[in-house]
Amino acid sequence: MSSNNQSPVNHNQNQLAHEEASREAWQMYRKYHKDHSGRVKEVSEQENKAPAGNAFPMFQATEKTGVIFATARAKEHGFNDPEDPTWANMGQGAPETGPILGAPSRKYEMHIPDHEIEYAPTSGIPELRERVADYYNHLYRQGKQSKYTAANVCIVPGGRAGITRIMAIMGNTTVGYFNPDYTAYEQALGLFQRITPSVFLHRDVNDALMPPDEFEFETVGRGLGAVMLSNPANPTGQSLEGDNLREYVRVARENQVALIMDEFYSHYYYDGEGVDPADGGADDDTNWPKTVSSAAHVNDVNEDPVLIINGLTKNWRCPGFRVCWIVAPAPVVSMLNNAGSYLDGGANGPMQRMALPLMDLDFIRRDTWALQRHFRTKRDYLLKNLARLGIKVKWEPTATFYIWGDLSGLPPPLNDSIVFLEECTKHKIICVPGVFFDINPRGVRQVKKSNCLANVRFSYGPSMRNLEVGIQNMERMIRKWMLHTISLSTYVFVRKELTGHSNDDEEEKKEEEGLDSERGVMIESKVLLPIIEEGGADALDAAIEDAIAPVPSKQD
Repeated sequence: MSSNNQSPVNHNQNQLAHEEASREAWQMYRKYHKDHSGRVKEVSEQENKAPAGNAFPMFQATEKTGVIFATARAKEHGFNDPEDPTWANMGQGAPETGPILGAPSRKYEMHIPDHEIEYAPTSGIPELRERVADYYNHLYRQGKQSKYTAANVCIVPGGRAGITRIMAIMGNTTVGYFNPDYTAYEQALGLFQRITPSVFLHRDVNDALMPPDEFEFETVGRGLGAVMLSNPANPTGQSLEGDNLREYVRVARENQVALIMDEFYSHYYYDGEGVDPADGGADDDTNWPKTVSSAAHVNDVNEDPVLIINGLTKNWRCPGFRVCWIVAPAPVVSMLNNAGSYLDGGANGPMQRMALPLMDLDFIRRDTWALQRHFRTKRDYLLKNLARLGIKVKWEPTATFYIWGDLSGLPPPLNDSIVFLEECTKHKIICVPGVFFDINPRGVRQVKKSNCLANVRFSYGPSMRNLEVGIQNMERMIRKWMLHTISLSTYVFVRKELTGHSNDDEEEKKEEEGLDSERGVMIESKVLLPIIEEGGADALDAAIEDAIAPVPSKQD
């Protein structure tokens, strides 16, 4: 059976208008495009006012970051318990924290003596600073004369606290950033008025990272004082490494441009050439899994203006510790310590003690092998199934635990990331719309329409079971929308082919409305044929009936 000979015509406009008016997702879609803001301006009056309705003009309303916005939308549809097995949180920016196969055991127990309850230094406890320096020297600076010491390390209470400290010590300068990139950069780069944000735009948001020669041209030509980027990149999963990363560091060194490297996913690589000990590789210090850091290309640790942000949150799978660090030239670390005294007061002292065993080099080696093995399996599962559902991925992620999905192949309005999220939450799925990664600090860019509107970030940080639930729910959601796009004539034609006859009412409607399918070939191959093969005409009727049933605004 084929519909190749059918002549496509437009859908019935009255039917489409009725669908738009009745669906919350459509309403959000229309409002978004009417505003042409490039961002979701969804902070409600209730959030900006006191319960009695009195405004607080002395405060400035802040927008939600992408994950918080997506979670808030999910809560509107019944998401209350992160452990609810019927929900798939593929929006979370955190890895699963439980045991994984082959990883060394972790014992999170300690006795806290009285003196440990005192304030910890804003720079961090000396023992942890030394272990962080040893980590970078062992992995990235063997054979180099210049080595990191504790004086090059500042312990901070989380990555965002570290970024804020860095922004706080910036002078009157222009800071470059990439789009798309980590959503929290928007707030960080817009926080201090003496910083002027300047965006590096890709012609295609699905392209790989900027080549070094173009990076140098843009950096020098704009007179930038600093550039901040995530590497590997959140949300695309692309990586700057080897000669390309070396060139970025050279550009920073030769032009005195601070290179602020967010390396929180530097253990999540899936294309290393080493042999996993689980597959027969050596299980000793001679065999490390692939990790990447700009520290490998620094000439002088106290002269090159390279700042590295990392921590236990992602690479060690301990987001609740809130123990992270900045590695930088010693004079910069001194400034960061001063900023910490009035910004955040420093990281939790007992948790820094708890982190010491996790910085054992042999523990890191074995844990990273297990991490890469485990997350590669989840990445491959998600890539395979997203492709099956019609969600494209231009560049397969070589790192992180994110997939930058392209919705352009889905039927409208599902090809809009805002609508996609709204429909996902009705089917107990959470993801992050791409527009949140189109960052615009202080709104300095006039954005007519976001280039990331058709993109969504999917996280495979959660467990495999969580991903399986998400794919099952997403398949049902997409099938439902595709069935909505099937015109009556296509349905009648297919049913007649199956049974030899069709309902008189259906034929009459067909003649009256003159409907036909714009997507006949795709619909048959991706939706109708699997249904027909499973249950014939009865299954087709049931699927159509299910598709046109209204979706409740909240799920139990």
